Amino acid sequence: MAALKDDQIKSVQKSYFNILALFLGGDVIESRFLRCLLKWGFQLKLTPEDLKNADVDISHLSFTSIGDKVDKLEAIYHLVYMIYLDEVVEDIELEVATIYAGKLGFKAGIVAELFKSIATETFDEGSTRNVRQEVIDFLNLYEV
Repeated sequence: MAALKDDQIKSVQKSYFNILALFLGGDVIESRFLRCLLKWGFQLKLTPEDLKNADVDISHLSFTSIGDKVDKLEAIYHLVYMIYLDEVVEDIELEVATIYAGKLGFKAGIVAELFKSIATETFDEGSTRNVRQEVIDFLNLYEV
C-alpha cells in the first residue's frame, strides 16, 4: 500500500482534529478512545508547528460537520486508509472511525465497507488512483 500524498495527509489531519474535537467535547473521554487518538497523532507525526499551521487551539476545538456528502466520505476514506497504513487494525480504531462516520451522517457499516475496499486495492486492476472519483463511485454503489 502506498503512503499518503500531501493533500491526503492534510485531509487526514483535518479529520483527526475534528475527531479529536468530537471526543474531547464530551464531559468524559474513555481511556481506550484517548489511546487511539494519541496513537493516530503519533502516526501522523503531528508537531506543535502542525497545530500552528492548521490554526488549531486544542482548548477551543469544536466538532463541525464538513462539506457535502462526498467531502465527508472522502474524509472517512482517508481516515480508514491511515488506519490501514501500519497494517495493524485495532477494533478501537474502527470503533472511533465508525462513531465519527455516524456523526457525519453515515450508517455504521460504511467504515467496514471502506476498509474492505482499501484492503483489496492491491488486487484491483489499474495503478493510478483517483480517490475522489473512487469515493463518488462508492457513494453511487452503496447509496450511503
